Amino acid sequence: MATPRIVFIGTPEFAVGSLEACLEVGEVVAVVTRPDQPRGRGHAVSPSPVKARALEKGLKVLQPEKVRGGAFAAELAALAPEVCVVTAYGKILPPDVLAVPPKGCVNVHASLLPRFRGAAPIQWAIASGDRKTGVCLMLMDEGMDTGPVLARAEVPIGPETTFPVLHDALAKLGHDLLVVELPRYLSGELAPVAQPAEGAVPAPMIQKEDGRLDFGRPAEVLERRVRAFDPWPGAFCAFAGGLLKVRGARVGAGRGAPGTVLAADAAGLEVACGEGSLVLTMLQPEGKRAMSAREFLAGRKVAVGSRPFQP
Repeated sequence: MATPRIVFIGTPEFAVGSLEACLEVGEVVAVVTRPDQPRGRGHAVSPSPVKARALEKGLKVLQPEKVRGGAFAAELAALAPEVCVVTAYGKILPPDVLAVPPKGCVNVHASLLPRFRGAAPIQWAIASGDRKTGVCLMLMDEGMDTGPVLARAEVPIGPETTFPVLHDALAKLGHDLLVVELPRYLSGELAPVAQPAEGAVPAPMIQKEDGRLDFGRPAEVLERRVRAFDPWPGAFCAFAGGLLKVRGARVGAGRGAPGTVLAADAAGLEVACGEGSLVLTMLQPEGKRAMSAREFLAGRKVAVGSRPFQP
């Protein structure tokens, strides 16, 4: 089989491994990524991780402000790609773009479709208590992650798995799946399989309020959110007139009125929940660094039986 001409389309760090995979299996004739954005504390305008890697490799980079209207589709057609590979680009591709490559647009999606279609499948898999997730290669259509699946691979979600850990594992899995399965698809060995009608679950974009801890909910739900929404938006709660980020927690066995402090010692700050209790083990007050419960409590009096977590 001749070396396939590939246009890679992606933006964040998660997509860098997929770009590397495309370089291993074909000729990447261009890389499409989002326009440079202000990033970091200083808000300096800087390239996306995908653009940075593409420039390191000496690849042609396209950063269209708009992907609709026909101009981008024409620019893409001039590159004559056999296939486009899309990983976390951040924009929905219109029908005229999807129609350009003869082999279509293959998307690397970080879930076991049809579960968790949308922008934040990794976070919602953890927050929902799933015991496994994975990566699917799918042919894109006009819907949101609704196209037929070419291949899939699974990874477990452990009881202590955090978003950063799962993010990196799935990025590597996406790379590995592309290296093995993209050539098989291009050679005609893989047939697309339509997603089942049942089992579809949305994975909407994370909002800041998703990180707010409501102690009226079960402790296990809150503990999962601590792991799912690290580092952004972070799990947080009101505390003594300010906001407190919870960077580490575990489920406890205590009981009491939701929001009541059940224990406050070096082992953690235990708070009663709607079901069970949540032991806060790593905390970050506003404007300060993350610290252990021991450090946090050394400078604060938090009485057992008090309820300092009120808005």
